[in-house]
Amino acid sequence: MEHTPTPQDADTADADGTATAWNRGRVGLWLIGARGSVATTVAVGVHAFGAGLAAPTGCTTAEPGLAEVPLPAFEAIVIGGHDLSTVALVDRAEALAAAGMLPAGIVASVRDDLARTDAEIRPGHDPASHAGSQLDAVRRLAADIADFRDRHGLAHVTVVDVSSTEPLPADRPEFHDAVLLAGALADPDLAILPPSSLAALAAVEAGAAYACFTPSAGLGLPALRALAATRIPFAGQDGKTGETLLRTVLAPMFAERGMRVLSWAGANLLGGGDGRTLADPEAVRSKLASKNRGLKALVGDHVVAPLHIDNVPDLGDVKTAWDHINAEGFLGSRLTLQTTWSAYDSMLAAPLVIDLARLLSLADAVGVRGVVPALGCFFKDPWGSDVHAFADQSAALRSWASDLAEQFAGATDPGSVAGAPGSRECAAESGATASAVAEPVAVGSAR
Repeated sequence: MEHTPTPQDADTADADGTATAWNRGRVGLWLIGARGSVATTVAVGVHAFGAGLAAPTGCTTAEPGLAEVPLPAFEAIVIGGHDLSTVALVDRAEALAAAGMLPAGIVASVRDDLARTDAEIRPGHDPASHAGSQLDAVRRLAADIADFRDRHGLAHVTVVDVSSTEPLPADRPEFHDAVLLAGALADPDLAILPPSSLAALAAVEAGAAYACFTPSAGLGLPALRALAATRIPFAGQDGKTGETLLRTVLAPMFAERGMRVLSWAGANLLGGGDGRTLADPEAVRSKLASKNRGLKALVGDHVVAPLHIDNVPDLGDVKTAWDHINAEGFLGSRLTLQTTWSAYDSMLAAPLVIDLARLLSLADAVGVRGVVPALGCFFKDPWGSDVHAFADQSAALRSWASDLAEQFAGATDPGSVAGAPGSRECAAESGATASAVAEPVAVGSAR
């Protein structure tokens, strides 16, 4: 799927020659679940930042250490996406404002921008109504992304899955063998991949960077990961926004002080769409696993860590997380710590999604391919990394971004950046991804 964007070049260096600015033009952010609470909050934030209506508080990429990295400006981000919902984005934003989550004045000011974004949302994959093979579905979803990129002349597109959590699929041989997977995808009588994985595969097919912000399967299946490894930069999994963020800050403290954590119990209360989704025992299973995996990596597998998530509808989009920590200290003394975290979860998630879009655009621009472990600070269950301590993850992010900035600065013109639109590498790779899921041999060669 070749494309010929027209970058809006900017001056590439400050007067002293020490700083390099983003010079690749506009970029796309394609959201899976584009009319949900998180996606709506992302859209309101991007438009508000671009218009100078609000400061990018909560965005890691706007903070010292990353603000100097050549990233796309907020106003350079164009948003589209897939969703099954037909509720207009404006209506969704106004409902969130009425509930007290979004500032009503900002929603009113970006109303026209939201309407334009809403026009860029296409129907997602509905297994109940789909006719044909899953390969047909992937091609249709990928074509939507490619059309979005081409119509807007976008240098790069990042797909971020912020859709509702799915039950994890039962393991199958096709999940581990790309040739078997290709055959199954082409069979109209089989439907082995969950919707999140079809959306992830569509990102690969379209040559778009990808981030999985949910605990759903997405690109986490081994055969899909192998296929993506040489084609796109990608990161996951399950956004680290609240309780788990706090856990990965506090847990290293106990270890560094030589204290032994005996138990770490947690309870989560939330309503809204997430509350309804996670009331399903199968859907909540993957969420509970991702929340506890990092904790055990930090304090040890011995820790007793009961955790439950309860749907409390009247809480709406406010999530309250309570943790009770019992640790052993000097001469066997006991220490107890209790924490309570309460916030609008979508307001915590949205800036991270924007950060991922900016960082993965830069990664794509310098030719990064495969999993990006340095983005682990954004996720509960980071792909490609066993580092969970937030301070260590943040340091890794800054170091990685600094390295990318140097690579970007080393390019004398946009076409010389690896994977740049119009470059031989990009054209060749675009052709490879276009045929990757169509031919079993091509899929197998990615392993």
